[in-house]
Amino acid sequence: MVSDSPSILTPNDNKPMPISIKEEDDLPNAATTALLPFRTDSSSSDSHPKPATTTVIFISLVISTCIALSAAIAFAFLFFNVSSANSESRNEFSRSLTKLKNPVVLLISSDGFRFGYQFKTDTPNINRLIKNGTEAELGLIPVFPTLTFPNHYSIVTGLYPAYHGIVNNYFVDPENGDFFTMASHEPKWWLGEPLWETVVNHGLKASTYFWPGAEVTKGSWNCPKEYCMFYNSSVPFENRVDSVLKYFDLPSSEIPSFMTLYFEDPDHQGHKVGPDDPLITEAVAGVDKMLGRLISGLEERGVFEDVNIILVGDHGMVGTCDRKLIFLDDLANWIEIPKEWVQSYSPLLAIRPPSGFSPKEVVAKMNEGLKSGNVDNGGYLRVYLKEELPSRLHYSASDRIPPIIGLIEEGFKVEQTRSKRQECGGAHGYDNAFFSMRSIFVAHGPRFARGRKVPSFENVQIYNLVTTILDINGAPNNGSMSFPQSILLPNH
Repeated sequence: MVSDSPSILTPNDNKPMPISIKEEDDLPNAATTALLPFRTDSSSSDSHPKPATTTVIFISLVISTCIALSAAIAFAFLFFNVSSANSESRNEFSRSLTKLKNPVVLLISSDGFRFGYQFKTDTPNINRLIKNGTEAELGLIPVFPTLTFPNHYSIVTGLYPAYHGIVNNYFVDPENGDFFTMASHEPKWWLGEPLWETVVNHGLKASTYFWPGAEVTKGSWNCPKEYCMFYNSSVPFENRVDSVLKYFDLPSSEIPSFMTLYFEDPDHQGHKVGPDDPLITEAVAGVDKMLGRLISGLEERGVFEDVNIILVGDHGMVGTCDRKLIFLDDLANWIEIPKEWVQSYSPLLAIRPPSGFSPKEVVAKMNEGLKSGNVDNGGYLRVYLKEELPSRLHYSASDRIPPIIGLIEEGFKVEQTRSKRQECGGAHGYDNAFFSMRSIFVAHGPRFARGRKVPSFENVQIYNLVTTILDINGAPNNGSMSFPQSILLPNH
């Protein structure tokens, strides 16, 4: 397992830490106004209160005393019950398995499920998992860049992209000029140790119904035919759910300890129409329906309460359109950036100049032009040498990352040259500090407390969460070994 000491994978100033969001309630000042102000006017003609006045004051005092006593009793009762509830929560242990003989983790990804989508429509099945499980209250924080392949592989390796090697959806290996695409299955690209490999290393079974990297034969993982599905976007979601459910019809010793399940929605719709279109609402409802199908199938088999379900997304989504474009050709008065230099435009600008060009000088001239006020939307793009990027991004320690990286403001896009093409839709890949890039984390099962809210955290922590549930030793990673203790219920 990974210790909390500085990792050999990151320099000390880049040491990954769980990101928490602290919320404090502002307590109002106690009221100081008396219930019954007494008259002290010495000019009164009668220095002694009249009998009627004395009676009113006496009754008022009795009522005030009763109110105060009632409030004190109510407060004490509330305090006792809250303290008892907190004590019970602290003393709660994981629930015993009723049918399965060993722990099982089912990791589900809903691609592009932006945090907040669950409020767009009625999602009874997601709500059921939240109500009876544990939720990252303000969403799951993706790694940078907030793209599909880097984030899915970070979730299953616990590594930042600079260390697991998948630094973008598309990139070039500078050593040999080879191109990586989302169809590249050669082991050389995929570094680190994904969960399915870790699980198999411990003599357990794993199954993957679509997940970036799962088709790669690597280490002890050979993508077995019955337990590893090659990606095919045309396979109906219902078929995917039913295939996973069939694993629970196997003899106990044959049931995979770790399973993945993947849905393309609502990312598919988000790119076409942005995050606020009715198509997104329909897609979210569709994903929720598939979760209902899964839950019903597990209940029919009597194992729903035994399975640790972890529902996540890989990133969020933000709307884009024509008025938010930046064109590299507009920098020609300061420096020409040929398209051959550019490996990625948006939302992550990645530039690798050929030898003979100083990356530092290129960055300086680009930023000079962008800050001049003479480049449309230039103020919404900032270009860096990769080693000068904010350390919180953990995006420099790999030769696969080009030397020049541009950070684009939320919702803006970079293109090479102007055109009349319409540009409205949705995108992701931006700085992971943007709230719009957050996704969801909902977990349900014997190791997760019911109705619990936890602070947001980065998805590199999920690897250690899974290995802890399965009680196996994980490979070195960028997560914290202590993190699972803050999320999981302790075993008896």
